[in-house]
Amino acid sequence: MVRPFFRSRLRAFQAMLGDTPDPGFIATLEYLENRDLDLSIRIGGLLAFNALMTTIGTHPISASPGAPLSLDAPTQPVLTLLSLVGLLPLVWSSILCLRALLLGEEFETEGLEEGLVAGPDPDQVQKLQRRLFAAFIHSIDAQAHCLRQSVIATFTGGALTIAVWAAILWYKMV
Repeated sequence: MVRPFFRSRLRAFQAMLGDTPDPGFIATLEYLENRDLDLSIRIGGLLAFNALMTTIGTHPISASPGAPLSLDAPTQPVLTLLSLVGLLPLVWSSILCLRALLLGEEFETEGLEEGLVAGPDPDQVQKLQRRLFAAFIHSIDAQAHCLRQSVIATFTGGALTIAVWAAILWYKMV
């Protein structure tokens, strides 16, 4: 299946607006856009937090020898591997964030484009509006799902990192 160009979606959107856009349509569209923007900001914030957590999580492996959290891979292989395992949920969370950010509000205009050239039919305009709203709602639901999974993975990675740090300190103190 060939993906349609953005131009056809723009033409469809312009046809939906007509000369004077319906205030209800505009209000609904603004609501969906604001919700989408809110999710994008949250996802971007979590992605930045994951980068920080991943950097912090690598500290035991990259710390100078003798530092309280430093590990020596040849003599402490289990703690070194556990430290790396703690990073996996953070990496998975970042992947989910990126996946969510790449979701778009693409709606199908196939079958309705021909009528738009001759002049928008009110039935076609309503169909296009429903398709646009459905695309927005699908995107928002998918982004929210990815964000929920990402938050769980971030908490898991953070908890594992703290547990490994506690084990490292316990090992060094005992």
